[in-house]
Amino acid sequence: MPTRFTVLGSGSGGNASFLETDQTRLLIDAGLSGRQIRLRLAQMGRSPETLDGILLTHEHTDHTQGLKALCAKLEIPVYCNRLTADELRFRMETKLDVRQFVTGQSFEIGDVTVENFSVPHDAQDPVGFHVRTADGGVGVLTDLGQATRLVLERVRGVSALFIEANYDLNLLQEDTRRPWAIKQRIMSRHGHLANSSTAEAVENLANGTLRNIVLGHLSRDCNTPEIAKEAVAEKLLQAGIDSLRIDVSTQAKPTETITL
Repeated sequence: MPTRFTVLGSGSGGNASFLETDQTRLLIDAGLSGRQIRLRLAQMGRSPETLDGILLTHEHTDHTQGLKALCAKLEIPVYCNRLTADELRFRMETKLDVRQFVTGQSFEIGDVTVENFSVPHDAQDPVGFHVRTADGGVGVLTDLGQATRLVLERVRGVSALFIEANYDLNLLQEDTRRPWAIKQRIMSRHGHLANSSTAEAVENLANGTLRNIVLGHLSRDCNTPEIAKEAVAEKLLQAGIDSLRIDVSTQAKPTETITL
């Protein structure tokens, strides 16, 4: 069976993705409710009982709130670094089967190799992932304030990329619900990616094996799927690149499954 990747849901309220190969099934973040994760996996003919592990990018609730429901009975291994694990142990009553990794050191789960690397975000020790499979790589860049050169090099060569496109700069600046201090945090190096920054990152990565882009973690108030997709598509068009499929994930339902 070829490698398949699906974003189960993504947004400010919760984030979770599913990757499966011939031998391995992984959840990447568990920020939706346990019920929603189960329902969305069921739409694909899958269940949490078949998961080989849950990879965590960082400890924020919109990436971890489903852990308690999923792991209380099923004892699914949770892969995260030490500072993320410490924060989870402090906050959660449920005992987790934590398989701790060292930031920057790759590890294997079944037939996949998981590379992880630091990303700039206001969490304890946030990471991105490059999951290598026999069919190609899947990159996960969610929750980062800047797509640095180092970060881009770590996902260069992936076949599919899930990348944050959190806000449109004009909509954020005009937003009346957020105080200026919050806007500054969002726009900071340790905040979130603007559509324009996402577009630049995608263009930078688009000259090799990359075929599929999924935009994620869109702000409910300061972005729309149409604006985010247009920003990336326009940047690629200017660069003469028309070989990429661009999808936009939402909070409400899973994306179409990408087959590598």
